[in-house]
Amino acid sequence: MDTIVITEFMDEKAVESLKKEFHVVYDKTLVDKKEELLKLVPDCSAIIVRNKTQVRGELLDAAKKLRVVGRLGVGLDNIDVKACGSRNITVIPATGANNVSVAEYVMAALLMLARGCYQSLDDVAAGKWPRERMVGGEIFGKTLGLLGFGGIARDVARRAQAFGMTVVAYDPFLPDDAPVWTEYGVTPVSLDDMLARADAVSLHVPLTDGTRNLFHAERIRSMKQGAFLINTARGGIVDEQALADALISGHLGGAMMDVFGKEPLPADSPLAKAPHCLLTPHIAGVTHESNTRVSAMIAEKVAAALK
Repeated sequence: MDTIVITEFMDEKAVESLKKEFHVVYDKTLVDKKEELLKLVPDCSAIIVRNKTQVRGELLDAAKKLRVVGRLGVGLDNIDVKACGSRNITVIPATGANNVSVAEYVMAALLMLARGCYQSLDDVAAGKWPRERMVGGEIFGKTLGLLGFGGIARDVARRAQAFGMTVVAYDPFLPDDAPVWTEYGVTPVSLDDMLARADAVSLHVPLTDGTRNLFHAERIRSMKQGAFLINTARGGIVDEQALADALISGHLGGAMMDVFGKEPLPADSPLAKAPHCLLTPHIAGVTHESNTRVSAMIAEKVAAALK
């Protein structure tokens, strides 16, 4: 019987479905138990991970029987895809299963940053009444720029347009005459043009050699005065010190960051004291509903691949 090792949290119903056909080792804390994990992987046919487990190097060398890697999410930067391919190991991401949760997170970020009211909650609870200071703005009539125009970005575009926003996007892999632009009513632009026009920019690209540190100090300075930056993609795309500097100087009006170059975010991060900066622990794609969808999809696809 094939063995499946699950190293991070997964919906219990999906785990139970796998147990009906396979020997399953499920411990959502295995990701933090390196030695125990390395003892388990030599006998496993499949491993199911989220974004923290590093499927590369020592782990791959130890996993002599590994045939399938299931990813409870879509980013693959924690998986050595090339090495897996050379060993005939199938890598399966949960493409599309968490689109809704990320798209809703981006909309929540846009609304929170525009209104700014989150900054004075303690004052109101203390009996103060800072109405004038808490007056924020609207997203209606503003321009949203999307870096990348894949499935999640397209879901964001639909929602932003419903709020009355104009949407532009930069995606070098989509030609300007691709039908999808017309289908979604989104204007393709250059990266420089998008940054100059957008009142808010949302990132939707993987972390690659081409996107690493893409938002460096100079590029952040090229963004519109008072613009917002939202990153639900991957840490490492944004220079965190440069972002903090832009927030402190007032060049950017705010940021909502869900991903970071190092996770958990170090306590001495420059973002910790940056104004108008909302920080969340890599949860944009994780809701109760998306966890159910992602887990069910990966359980089904991993089982099919093994069979």
